[in-house]
Amino acid sequence: MKVTRESVTPTEVTLNIVMDSEDEDPFVNRSYRRTVGRLQIPGFRKGKAPRSIVESYVGRTALVQEALEFMIPETLDKVLKEEDVQAFIEPQIEVTEIEPVSFTAVVPLEPQVDLGEFRSIRLQKEVPEIDDERVGEVLEQLRQESAPWEPAERPVNFGDLLNLNVVGTIDDEQVVDDQAVDYVPQAENVLPFPGFAVFLEGMAEDEEKEFTLPIPEDYPRPQHAGKECHFYVQVLSIKEKRLPDLDDEFAKGVGEGYDDLEALRQHLRQRLEEEAEAEANRRLEQESLEELVKVATVRASDMLYQREVDRMQQDRERSLQNQRIPMETYLGYLGQTAEEFREQLRPMAEDRLTRYLVLRKLAEEENVEVSPEEVEEEIDSLVSSAGDSEEAMRRALSSEGAKENVQSSLTDRKVIQRLVQIFQGKEGESQETPESEQPPASEPDREPPDQDAPEPNVPVADVEPLDSTDPEETA
Repeated sequence: MKVTRESVTPTEVTLNIVMDSEDEDPFVNRSYRRTVGRLQIPGFRKGKAPRSIVESYVGRTALVQEALEFMIPETLDKVLKEEDVQAFIEPQIEVTEIEPVSFTAVVPLEPQVDLGEFRSIRLQKEVPEIDDERVGEVLEQLRQESAPWEPAERPVNFGDLLNLNVVGTIDDEQVVDDQAVDYVPQAENVLPFPGFAVFLEGMAEDEEKEFTLPIPEDYPRPQHAGKECHFYVQVLSIKEKRLPDLDDEFAKGVGEGYDDLEALRQHLRQRLEEEAEAEANRRLEQESLEELVKVATVRASDMLYQREVDRMQQDRERSLQNQRIPMETYLGYLGQTAEEFREQLRPMAEDRLTRYLVLRKLAEEENVEVSPEEVEEEIDSLVSSAGDSEEAMRRALSSEGAKENVQSSLTDRKVIQRLVQIFQGKEGESQETPESEQPPASEPDREPPDQDAPEPNVPVADVEPLDSTDPEETA
């Protein structure tokens, strides 16, 4: 076997491998044993024809092609060991010849990561003060949420709960047909098209109205952008909220009940302070990672970035399949080709991979490790939070792959906590984080962790349903 290094860079090496008949023979023999049982050769019982007869019957090339399935990976594994080359991910292989078997392997190497002068960076946690005004805002929200809807004997105002019949037509095509639909007109409500809610203000119960609404040029659906929609609307009913007084009786009816309004205020203040502390911790962690990425230098094979794009695309396709939306339909909604969509994913893939590699390097430098006991504790925590799905969650997390993902997630958490300590000038402190400051347990993710890849939520209908009410409000 002849092995030559065609090109070598700090991030990948290209190997050209030419096998001889002696190298090929064991693999061809395995291919023969797999093939002979499927053939009925005259003069021989099934599966008993010698290899020379099978070769003359199907051709050596056919046996070699079937052997490639295991010949290539096993041979490459042997070559990498002999050449002392460590592949970071699966190499890219191209078969160049069959007789003799020759192939080229582009092998991505361990990425080169330099974290730079990150230890001189200093960040501080900023927790906003919770004042009486903020507590009052939450109280008002509770007041709004607890208020019942009651019939209103007046024209429509923003914030009312309306029951409507609505028909919308664009270019003689009916794009909206909602009967007896609930709708809350608000200035920020852009359904079914921006500006629709404004035309409802001042209408009376049982009143009918027709109007034409121009659709903005930058409307996200190009088939409607810049056109006009003619609407017919009938108001079937108008309801408004009757707000309760903010007093001790109101406090007793909130949640499990409070002794008086002051007790409710104190509870809300404490909850808001805890939320502000948790949000400050999350913000500090995010800023710390961003600062680390800024000063770090990462050199990696382009194959790593391409693979991350592949994974992001596969994740998106799975999400769309769950919504029963073909990828072609989704691309049409975006107005993009498959190539343009992949190009759009590239910056996010680069950011995800860079963050993963930087955290991985920091974990190595700081000797951050996760014990098997910590993995089991995290799995127990995830299972206990699954409610009625505890058994299914336990099964899902029982495989080695799932446990590796949990370990990866825990490692990320611990190394981020360590990074925050460094940026706060607390390198000598224990890496254990107080329970109150730990982030909530989350679903384990595969490497590299998906930190900010939004899932699509593509409407199936041509225009969004008109119903814009909160189910809990109308219950």
